[in-house]
This record gives sequence, C-alpha cells and structure tokens, in this order.
Amino acid sequence: MDVLSEVLRAVKLRGALFFNGEFSAPWCFRSGGSALAARALFPLLLDPGTADPEASRLIVFHFLTEGRAFARLEDGSREELTAGDIVIIPRGEAHFLGNGWPEKPVDSFVVFARYLAEGLKAVRFGGGGEITRFVCGFMACEPRLSDVVLAGLPPILKVRVADEPAGEWLAQYIRFSVDQAGSSAGSALVLSRLSEVLFVEALRRYISSMPGDRSGWLAGARDPVVGRALALLHHEPSRPWTVQELAKRAGLSRTRLVERFSHFLGESPMAYLTQWRLKLGAEMLQSAEQSVAAVADAVGYGSESAFNRAFKREFGCPPAQFRRRRKSQAAGQS
Repeated sequence: MDVLSEVLRAVKLRGALFFNGEFSAPWCFRSGGSALAARALFPLLLDPGTADPEASRLIVFHFLTEGRAFARLEDGSREELTAGDIVIIPRGEAHFLGNGWPEKPVDSFVVFARYLAEGLKAVRFGGGGEITRFVCGFMACEPRLSDVVLAGLPPILKVRVADEPAGEWLAQYIRFSVDQAGSSAGSALVLSRLSEVLFVEALRRYISSMPGDRSGWLAGARDPVVGRALALLHHEPSRPWTVQELAKRAGLSRTRLVERFSHFLGESPMAYLTQWRLKLGAEMLQSAEQSVAAVADAVGYGSESAFNRAFKREFGCPPAQFRRRRKSQAAGQS
C-alpha cells in the first residue's frame, strides 16, 4: 500500500494523449489556460459524461520523444527539454512550448484545433530546421481532492523519465502506441492508460528526487512512517481512527507520530483526516445521488448532524445547500 496510489485513486484521474507533434525549428506555440483547454480537450475523454470541465482540474503535460525544446510560463519560469523529458503544468496555466522564436507564437487551440478530431495523426509544422517530436497529454481530476498532491508541486515541473529501464520502456511503448493510434481496436483506451501511467511515473520521480530537508505533503508521503500513516488514512478514511491505533500500525509511538506528522504537514493526523473526509464528502455530494446521511456515513461521520456541522464550518453552508448550488451552477453552464 502506498499513499500516492491511494490518493490518486480517490482523485479519479482521467487522462488522454491528444496531440502528436513533429515540429521543425524555429517554432513556438502558446497553449491557453485551463478554461480554454478544458473546452477543447474534455470531449477526448473515453467517457466524457463522467467529467465536468467546469468542475475539474486540468493538468497538461508534454513528453519529448526526439530533439529539444523549451517550456515557459508567462511569468518567465522556464525549463529546457531534451528527448526523454516530460514537462507538466500542474495547474494548467497558459504556457509556451518551442524551439527558437519565430516572429509570433501560434495559438495552439486555434491553429491545431482541427487536428484534435483526427486522433494522434502526426502534425507537422515549423520553419524547416531541427526536428522535435513530442506527444501532448492531459489529466482531468477533481480539484479539491487533487490539491492534496498538486499544491506541493511547482507551477512548471520537468521530470526525466527515460533514464531508467522502466522509463525507457515506457517511452518506447508510448512512441509505438502513438504511431499505431487508430489502427487497432482499443487503442484509445491504451493511450488513456498510458497518459495516466506517464503522469504517475513523473510524480514518483519528482518525489524521489526532492531534497531531504523539504516539508509538505509530498515530503511526508516519501517519509517511511508518515507515508504509511497517510496511506492508512486514505485507504480507510471512514474507519474510526485514533492516534493510538494509527501510531501502532505505522510502527511508531503516539507522540513521535504526531511530531513527525506535524513536521511535514503542519497539523495532527486527526485534523488532516477531518479535512480529507470533508473533501471526500464534497466530491460525493457533487458526483453521486446518495442522501446526505449516506454520504456522512461513507466518510466516517457517526451522525448526519455531526457531518452537517463540520461541513458548514468548512464550506460555509450545509451539505444539502452545497449540493443544490452545484447542481444549479452545472445546469446554468449546460
């Protein structure tokens, strides 16, 4: 059991590879922010009815399979990329990807929109110089739950995934699958799963490479004791946990567990669990038709009234009102 898997399972990642570029220098495109990207990309999900672009986090990434490029945010943050690198924009901010600077960067969703409906057919573009090949993908997930992980990431993140045997295999398999896209049954499902694997592998590499003096959720997830405690809480959030039981199962004394947990996450294990339960409850109220009492029970509250009070303190309104507001907002956007 590991905590990253437990959290990502709750977050319900939905991924797709959506663009296969073969660009020649100089070239540069600008990818707009999350709102524009969501409207363009959500139809590419295998089951778009399960995802609402207005209520989801959109994480964009680009994986270089050949050549070199740069990725830059509008605030100037920049990463240099070579084949085998993946660059992730965790909060879906507007960004540039290119090699050299043409007279004017093109708007990706204006110039390349017609290619999105053609699957992963290679799109060729640029000034005729050095070739860069890359695949673009995105992940959609519930923002309130995904913030547990994403809040600890920088706004632009580069991870090299092809330096180890497993990463090299993944890179080669992605190249092969993209080349074969559309030619066999089930290729869309394969590409969806590959995008999820690539994203999770990048997160794992980033966590393992973090400096040892870091704090925060990602650093806590890497710590053997705190990571195990987090995994237990996320695996069974409705269990009536006590600090004593959690410490015993994590292999540490009660006092030391609280100290280590607070060092990395800035709060006690039970305070963290309360916040996670409420986030799960909010997600269930938006995505399921269960009664408030059923949601309260599912996230570990012994009574509906206790859940109502805690939920109102956190979100400013009772659960039933929260659900009505979300449904009204969704109806107004449809």
